[in-house]
Amino acid sequence: MLEWSNRHAWRACGQVTGPWVRIPPSPPVEEMEQIYYQIFEALPRQGPGDERSTKRAFHKLAGLPEHPEILDVGCGSGGQTLVLAKLTPGKITALDNHAPFIEKLKRNARRAGCAERIQCVVGDMNSMNFPKGSFDVIWCEGAAFVMGFNNALKAWRQLLRPKGYLAVSELVWFKKRAPQEVKDFFAREYPDMKHYKDIYPVIESSGYKMIDYFPLPGKSWWTHYYTPAEKKLASLRRKYRNDKKAQSIFDSFQLEIDMHRKYSEYYGYGFYILQKAKS
Repeated sequence: MLEWSNRHAWRACGQVTGPWVRIPPSPPVEEMEQIYYQIFEALPRQGPGDERSTKRAFHKLAGLPEHPEILDVGCGSGGQTLVLAKLTPGKITALDNHAPFIEKLKRNARRAGCAERIQCVVGDMNSMNFPKGSFDVIWCEGAAFVMGFNNALKAWRQLLRPKGYLAVSELVWFKKRAPQEVKDFFAREYPDMKHYKDIYPVIESSGYKMIDYFPLPGKSWWTHYYTPAEKKLASLRRKYRNDKKAQSIFDSFQLEIDMHRKYSEYYGYGFYILQKAKS
């Protein structure tokens, strides 16, 4: 999951899903991308998430049409997309900027027998040109920060049909008070990070009503993300053993993992299930 400052700009172009990992300023952009994609293309998910949480959020969407139109924004390689395809016979448009992720999703969708219901799009969430009122549901697990959470909520509202739903996970503080080390870390990496309750007025002012909220469980960070990521980092450290720039990238990602291992009770992802309110 990508650390904020320097990597935020890179991720906005590459749209890899996951939180943050600081990119040291020295390596060229192409080199950064190659190294990061070697990590993330190998992972089952490109950020925290799990099937049970996706199902829990989806089951809160009452009154959907029999075949809803769903947009999965920043889908990565489609871990949650395939879960959604099992939950509904509707059509899913899955969008991500990184073509290899989309190709992986296509292969997995064919294996799962649902490829005909998933339209895979290589595109930038900042410049989506879908007609207004195209979707019954917009889904986004861990990628709204690419646009900025507030901006994403406001921009996506117009794409929803009346009483349409937005299901979105966002990095939040679970506690108002936290140790200075982790506060300093996020002051650098995600200064816009809010306490989970401080998101509520943002939701209302953006034209939604809150249906439900729940925090992602701890295993969401580890089973399909941090645990395989640490194994991949160990492999890449050997591959790039003489490359100081690459090693500094691996160090930054490992710092993020260690920070969560130490302070997970203070922060994590909150899953917000919202419904479009009347104007």
